[in-house]
Amino acid sequence: MNITFENPERVSGLMTITVEEADYQNDVKKQLNDYRKKANIPGFRPGQAPISMIKRQIGAQVKVDAINRLVGEKLYEYIKENKINMLGEPMPHLGEEPVDLDKPAPYTLKFDIAVAPEIDITLSKRNKIAYYNIKADDKMIDQQIDAYASRGGSYEKVDSYEDNDMLKGDLRELNEDGTTKEGGIEVSEAVLLPSYIKVDEQKALFQGSKVGDIITFNPKKAYPESPIEISSLLKIQKEEVENVNADFSYQITEISRYKKHDINQELFDQVFGKDTVKDEKEFRSKIEAQLKEQLDANAEYRFLADVRAYVEKKLGKVQYADEIMKRIMLANNKDKDQKYVDDNYEQSIKELTWHLAKNKLLEQTGVKIEDADVKEVAKEMTKMQFAQYGMNNIPDEYLDQYAEEMLKKPEQVDQFINQAADRKLMKALKDVVALDEKEISFEDFQKLS
Repeated sequence: MNITFENPERVSGLMTITVEEADYQNDVKKQLNDYRKKANIPGFRPGQAPISMIKRQIGAQVKVDAINRLVGEKLYEYIKENKINMLGEPMPHLGEEPVDLDKPAPYTLKFDIAVAPEIDITLSKRNKIAYYNIKADDKMIDQQIDAYASRGGSYEKVDSYEDNDMLKGDLRELNEDGTTKEGGIEVSEAVLLPSYIKVDEQKALFQGSKVGDIITFNPKKAYPESPIEISSLLKIQKEEVENVNADFSYQITEISRYKKHDINQELFDQVFGKDTVKDEKEFRSKIEAQLKEQLDANAEYRFLADVRAYVEKKLGKVQYADEIMKRIMLANNKDKDQKYVDDNYEQSIKELTWHLAKNKLLEQTGVKIEDADVKEVAKEMTKMQFAQYGMNNIPDEYLDQYAEEMLKKPEQVDQFINQAADRKLMKALKDVVALDEKEISFEDFQKLS
């Protein structure tokens, strides 16, 4: 076998592979003999069919498979040995006629190879990049306390209705004269939130109502564009809603008002664990530290985004083998057409350029991604998910278990590896470049373009 690689364009090359019969004939013989041992052909004992018959039956396909396998192995072996930084997969050479494997060897196969451009980027103290120190102010702390109080609150019974209260009562379908319809729709203890009624005229009917009051309203008019809400309220099928146009009486049996949790020891324990916080001052201090951790993460990801913008500007236009890259992109998106490739190519190349530049920076800073780094990211993602439900004190052993489960999903592992690389690179680059540090409020930070 002979392999040559012509690379005059630097970002692309032509690989030519010449296959002789001697390169694959032993593999073909082995495959045919293995098949013969297992073949069950009428008229012959197992394993005793003539090899000539086996060859007539499957010889051509075995030959094709052997050549394809051999070419694939040698191609990637050559790329690895010669340290060719190939992008994507080798593509059949444009304009080349398919090789006729029915003819005798030798066979010459040609492949177009896209090669990664040389990314020349090095950062140092000569490079000044903004770094934002985001302050957790009293307003943010108050908002977080309010969120905890709201999450830890509960409903209490009241006598009269105010906005956002929840009602419970008995629903009855009415005749046109206002009397209860015999055999009509009736729902006991129907839950109603008047604040969610879409039409103000119907919503106003409940203002100032008290336990025991009977309100007459029309569900169809109250929710003119929401058959799901009507079917849920009246306990009927969605398809039946179209036929329900009557007024209904609603006798209020209970009014509940959501009350936020008091700022007290019970709330402190709910949020941070029993006796971790003793008073409101400690509560605020703990929340400030919690927010600062989140804000520091925002600042670091903003820093990496600014590094990326700085690097992209410094690199300018990076040359790629566009024609080959578009063919690779189309091959990788078999359910898409050429228009999809044309519309998304520039963004795809932009992401690829940053990926290559980031690898250079990881190499420059000596950052290595270990299994422990990936697991730590998985644990933090798990911790954040629990925190969304107000669960801030999950024991480490549970976080470990959930993280291990997440790491069993291949589609998530790549995401965690990328996040771990970003995190370690951020920390490393803070010591490499000159930081233009700026103190900023979270409100102003959110306004940054």
